Amino acid sequence: MSMARLSAENNIQEPKKARLEIQPVLSFSDEDKIRTIQPHDEALVVTLKIRGYDMKKVMVDQSSGAEIVYSGLYKGLNLRPEDLKPYNSLLVSFDGKVVIPKGQIRLPVQTGSEVAKVDFIVVDTYSPYTTIVARPWLHTL
Repeated sequence: MSMARLSAENNIQEPKKARLEIQPVLSFSDEDKIRTIQPHDEALVVTLKIRGYDMKKVMVDQSSGAEIVYSGLYKGLNLRPEDLKPYNSLLVSFDGKVVIPKGQIRLPVQTGSEVAKVDFIVVDTYSPYTTIVARPWLHTL
């Protein structure tokens, strides 16, 4: 008998166990505020899954009146001008300049296991962020 041959009993493999992936939840309690100055004005910048991709540099700004997608992310997602719906209101940027939106688009945003369809306004201007989110949906997912 050859040593190179394996018996059928040795070829049976145990089934692989599914990996359990734990998704962190972002939340803060009153205890977390101890020894901090309130209200604070630092930007909260997170990573969100938008249209199936992890988007870094997402700014959470609850004082913003709209969810914004900057042109860099829009182009990076290979979206086309015909994907946009008209959006006819003007916006004012952080530096006080008037911004004319390119349009509006609904994109899926995932936090944890929940997915929400979010209407983003697309603007073609510079920002260090990929997008700005402001709505309470972020906190309820």
